[in-house]
Amino acid sequence: MKHLFQSWQAFSTDCRAASHILLLADYDGTLATIVGRPEDAVLSANVRQKLKDLARKSETSVGVISGRSIEELRSMVDIKGIYYSGNHGLEIDGPGLSFVSPGAEATRPIIAGLAHELAVAMKGIAGVIIQDKGFSLSVHYRLVKPEDVDAVTSAVQRVTAPHVDRGEIRAYAMKKLWEIRPPIDWDKGNAVEVIARELKKIIKQERLLIIYLGDDTTDEDAFSVVRRPDGWSIFVGEENQTSTADYFLNSTAEVEEFLARLSELK
Repeated sequence: MKHLFQSWQAFSTDCRAASHILLLADYDGTLATIVGRPEDAVLSANVRQKLKDLARKSETSVGVISGRSIEELRSMVDIKGIYYSGNHGLEIDGPGLSFVSPGAEATRPIIAGLAHELAVAMKGIAGVIIQDKGFSLSVHYRLVKPEDVDAVTSAVQRVTAPHVDRGEIRAYAMKKLWEIRPPIDWDKGNAVEVIARELKKIIKQERLLIIYLGDDTTDEDAFSVVRRPDGWSIFVGEENQTSTADYFLNSTAEVEEFLARLSELK
């Protein structure tokens, strides 16, 4: 994995040669710094303006793909005319697109029931935040006392186990949170493919240069479909030998610098 700025000449050459660029990024930990409470992960005015500037360019399209619900994501990013994909790609909205992954809708009642069960199971644990996102569910424990983390894990596994065993949901351990999702093979990589396919129809071109930035394990699915020569996969964080991304940026601050540099190229 190489630092992107050390490969800037090659990146610049690709961008200048591309007739159209599709820039896609995760939200938390990529465009906005990860914080204790999900609602406090605010997009800075500078990053929002840089994304707006890129979205206004005729040669560039922009999208944000997140684990958050699409409604929450749209509210937090607040840029018109771009692609939004929520629930790790299960729902997508934007130019020419209004999409929900087949099979996701059927899981809604189970997700709602689990949100209630988990709230009851962890009632006495301070700092737990449970988000019912419609098609998926998040249990955040970044604010939980270290001595209570095992109790969170135990409660999540106990409550979800019967549903996992019946194949009704899947549970994933992530960065200081648990994710509960439908038992379908659909991820951020699929979302990238759907957006790219629909954008090609709109701009009437067969080739796009796709840039994807992300910081978490769920972004690995997107990295796997964004490969050279038609794409640049960029991990956000210190160099990660386990990531399939080809390049990295150290922080959200470097992402902001990257957006400024990219805007100057197109």
